[in-house]
Amino acid sequence: MINHDRLVSTFLELVQIDSPSGHEEEIARHLTAELSGLGLTVERDTTGNVIGRLAGEGPPLLLSAHMDTVEPGRGVKPLITNGIITSDGTTILGGDDKSGVAAILEVLRVLMEQGLPHPPLEVALTVSEETGLNGAKGLDLNTLRAQEGIVLDSGGETGSIVVSAPSQDNIKATVHGKTAHAGVEPEKGINAIVVAAEAIAAMPLGRIDEETTANVGRIQGGTATNIVPDRVEMAGEARSHDERKLETQVQAMTEALNKAAARHGATVEVVVERSYSTFQLSEADGIVRRAMAAAKALGLTPVLVPSGGGSDANVFNAGGIATINISTGMDKVHTTEERLAVDDLVKSAEFLLSILRLEVGG
Repeated sequence: MINHDRLVSTFLELVQIDSPSGHEEEIARHLTAELSGLGLTVERDTTGNVIGRLAGEGPPLLLSAHMDTVEPGRGVKPLITNGIITSDGTTILGGDDKSGVAAILEVLRVLMEQGLPHPPLEVALTVSEETGLNGAKGLDLNTLRAQEGIVLDSGGETGSIVVSAPSQDNIKATVHGKTAHAGVEPEKGINAIVVAAEAIAAMPLGRIDEETTANVGRIQGGTATNIVPDRVEMAGEARSHDERKLETQVQAMTEALNKAAARHGATVEVVVERSYSTFQLSEADGIVRRAMAAAKALGLTPVLVPSGGGSDANVFNAGGIATINISTGMDKVHTTEERLAVDDLVKSAEFLLSILRLEVGG
């Protein structure tokens, strides 16, 4: 029932609307008009999210994707070559997550055109997902009736169902040393860059185990080569599906900073902030069972998979909405080599439609 050409056309239109995180106003206006034209009741919340509601039969269901993209994401020029959609190589494509938005729009169009039964739908198209799930965090979940949800914001084979994702803690540290002239009296200084470097070298980083990762992604400090730097700022993160492992990892990174500072007579300020919390679903959850049945009905092989990253599904699950994340086929996201197969985009829309029809026995 999915209109292949229309779905692709919708996707191509969406990726050409610039919407880097924090600059989603144009696409939000566009999608507000699209949803309204399909008969949904639409509103914008104070965070900037677009929320649409459509009456139906049975328990309500949340559908969600995010509107923002990473940089370089302005002036996207999509190309289709042998059934593969890419950018022209100077920008990302924006399949993360406009493929999810396009699939939701196409499924809504099919439901309206063919008068198919469906559950009451609450559509949440969020802002600023890429900068910390901030749109979903700003969404007042008390305004939603749904107790189950589907996010379309994953890669992999169609039929893969993300049922778990890690918690993430962000770590920000400021090392305070002592300035001095690097050529005249360097011994009177305390080099904050050296302290930070020793701390990072002592940290367990990268793949810690099958559930846990850690990274230091930013470090900056110093003013000139002839000045012993007295201040360095660094930022990192740790993720794990196991809260105890995450706590242990964060402690190890913090201790490395404190010990390096103590060795050199420096001081360090460390701030740890929770970005999002883990969720764990299984076949015991109704939304998972129905998604698996819908995949089988399409001849797909349902596979329950964990994710190494967070998504808006983390926020919804933390708020009591049992939410899975399904693939749209996006590949090499956040790079200028990003690609999306037309067949995968179509399959993702078919998968979503199959779940909705199964929800009401269609």
